[in-house]
Amino acid sequence: MEFDAKTTAAVFVVLLAVIVGGTVTSPMPQTISLGISAGLVVFGLVTLFVGVKHGEYRASR
Repeated sequence: MEFDAKTTAAVFVVLLAVIVGGTVTSPMPQTISLGISAGLVVFGLVTLFVGVKHGEYRASR
């Protein structure tokens, strides 16, 4: 399966929306919820970057 930038971004946004939506609607205090959501966004971006670079490395070998 091939992913272009548009498909990757769409899948990433949908998954992130589900995860952050679940965190925000949980019965935790609002400040904790927002802090966890921010961490999830940063972790998701780092993971996406590493995954893309690994895919580029595998495709070139």
